[in-house]
Amino acid sequence: MKWASALSTQPSLEAALDEVIATALQSLDAPADLAILFISTTFASEFPRLQPLLEDKLPVQHFIGCGGNGVIGPTQGGSTAEIEEEPGIALTLASLPGVEIQTFHIYEDELPDPDSAPLTWTELLEVDPAHQPHFILFADPSSSKISDLLQGLDYAYPGAVKIGGLASGRSSWSGSGLFCDDQLYREGTVGVALSGNIMVETIVAQGCRPIGQPYRVAEAERNVVLQVEEQTVPVEATFNTDEVELQTPLEALQTLVQDLDEDERELAQHSLSVGIVCNEFKQNLEPGDFLIRNLIGVDPRIGAIAIGDRIRPGQRIQFHLRDAQASADELEELLQNYFQKSPQDQSQPTAALMFDCLGRGERFYGESDFDSQLFRRYFQDIPISGFFCNGEIGPIAGTTFLHGYTAAFGIFRSQDD
Repeated sequence: MKWASALSTQPSLEAALDEVIATALQSLDAPADLAILFISTTFASEFPRLQPLLEDKLPVQHFIGCGGNGVIGPTQGGSTAEIEEEPGIALTLASLPGVEIQTFHIYEDELPDPDSAPLTWTELLEVDPAHQPHFILFADPSSSKISDLLQGLDYAYPGAVKIGGLASGRSSWSGSGLFCDDQLYREGTVGVALSGNIMVETIVAQGCRPIGQPYRVAEAERNVVLQVEEQTVPVEATFNTDEVELQTPLEALQTLVQDLDEDERELAQHSLSVGIVCNEFKQNLEPGDFLIRNLIGVDPRIGAIAIGDRIRPGQRIQFHLRDAQASADELEELLQNYFQKSPQDQSQPTAALMFDCLGRGERFYGESDFDSQLFRRYFQDIPISGFFCNGEIGPIAGTTFLHGYTAAFGIFRSQDD
């Protein structure tokens, strides 16, 4: 297995393609089986020209890609650059002996009913779950059913990794493009299933840090939390509202804010989120145990809060703050945990794809290339490419979600030592 990535910031589409293709092919030094391309939406008017040019310049059977507000790739000096709101093309080529490659495109109205059997999903994709595939997915940001797609794929392909992002760019829908083999699509989802001698691992950094303590939800309706209790009893204990003191989530939040320092109080005015604990029985919580969702509303009359996902009684939640330092600390901790938990006898990572939220980048950190350079510090010698997304796809505690403000990485290695 070999991978190679290249980046060009040439303002001409032809010149940029020539540069990334020549650089990647030279580095790959093998026939390419798969090409993954990310292209800045400053080239949006030229998207229809991309695939015909590629067919002339790059002999590869399987190709997927998408447009983005920014692209990420390696520099000639061996570092990594995040090109935001400027012309850029990032290309990854892979030579994958022993790997079955299946590309696909799905329109939103083709998605099965949520109650459909797994066979309905596998017939739609024409990907055999017995082959234990992993998926790379790029989707139209205007899709209202991306979460339904991810839930269906988890149902039909349990244990399969799904990683990717939503195309981004100009406000007009025509600014986003999805590429699959020789076709340009303006809507739906494109993807590739990889089966056989390949492993895909993920790091999903949601950019937040917890504050206060966890609470157990006592009463909730859809995405509205009505009452909570302090988690002062063991998680395994039976939930009995007659034996605990309940409060509204707004009361809990007001008490919590009083204990914050001045900087944290100011941050809570505009950067407050809610983390839903994924494992209801885990006591010692750490990064990766929470699904972060936006706090989207407060009803001061009844003390309720609304969050950006369904919530049910019995689940645990904890308030979180999002800032650049919290984001950097969380990503570094997840990178360290990855290496600490990796078995010593498995094969080394050979490549990575990076899906970074539009809300991160230079404006968020105050410096350029932050997430990619931090990743490169731990993965020094593997090719990497990616783009800035309108939403990031990746797993938390074994379930695939659509995220925001997240840096999601797919890390590839062969199964053989």
